[in-house]
Amino acid sequence: MIAMGFDAPGAPEVFRAEQLPVPNPGEGELLIKVAWAGVNRPDVIQRQGFYPPPPGASPIPGLEVSGTVVAVGHGVAPEMLNRQVCALVSGGGYAEYCLAHAGHCLHVPHGMDMAEAAAIPETLFTVWHNVFERGFARDGETLLVHGGTSGIGTMAIMLGKAFGLTVITTAGSEDKCAAARSVGADLAINYRESDFVEVAKEFTGGKGVDVILDMVSGSYVARNIECLADDGRHVTIAVLGGLKAEINMATIMRKRLTLTGSTLRPRSDRFKALLADEIYNHAWPLFEDETIRPVMDRAFPLAEVAAAHARMEAGDHIGKIVLEVAGG
Repeated sequence: MIAMGFDAPGAPEVFRAEQLPVPNPGEGELLIKVAWAGVNRPDVIQRQGFYPPPPGASPIPGLEVSGTVVAVGHGVAPEMLNRQVCALVSGGGYAEYCLAHAGHCLHVPHGMDMAEAAAIPETLFTVWHNVFERGFARDGETLLVHGGTSGIGTMAIMLGKAFGLTVITTAGSEDKCAAARSVGADLAINYRESDFVEVAKEFTGGKGVDVILDMVSGSYVARNIECLADDGRHVTIAVLGGLKAEINMATIMRKRLTLTGSTLRPRSDRFKALLADEIYNHAWPLFEDETIRPVMDRAFPLAEVAAAHARMEAGDHIGKIVLEVAGG
């Protein structure tokens, strides 16, 4: 099979095509003939050399795919063969075939575009776990999402609205703010022109927001704490603005705040399977009836993965970037 890998970390141009053996599914695994693969920020960070794959994972980037099951390992129901699925994977998505744990797959509903299916798993699993499980967001609360037009951001806005949250988001231009509003954001703040802390406080009548989904970290953490309501929850899922933050612990005590965060890729297969079950029961019906559809940016052929990464790094995308593998 053809896969897109690299010999050493670097700029997007380090990607090169390579011929690899088609992998064989092991216990609890299935083999997917990949139609489309999603492109995500962790892929970029891996290519840059800062996010190595966990032990046992494929060194080929790619954390989500859609396609057809062509082989199953021991312990996987044989009726899975020939099914169209999308899957969260620990690596290997940028290839013509990819292994997935059977419990990390979701069936592709009839009529769903396979490119859209590939754009769902990584963002859906991440948002569900961090907003609703770690952030304990509940009906009637206010959620602040940074990076509202990213794949994660657009998914968080749509899921938040579907489950009764008021959603505030930040973005870096008026066009992006308009895009965030178009998918349901109640308030989109251009962070280049306004202080999101002041605007969020004004919007909530001085109360502050209940949950923050933060991809920035760094200096944003202290500002986030300022605009959290009492008993608020701050959930970090990326550190694009820096690994370290200086915070006032007295404020955390006074407001009774919770600071947490997570990374999904190194979690156990069992954890991801349980997460998939919860998503299937509570969120997947929203995708089956098209209440939620992923926001799509651009598609690139697998061979042009370098261009896809360059677009993500430029920050101009709105929604998900995907790679066409055998989607046609």
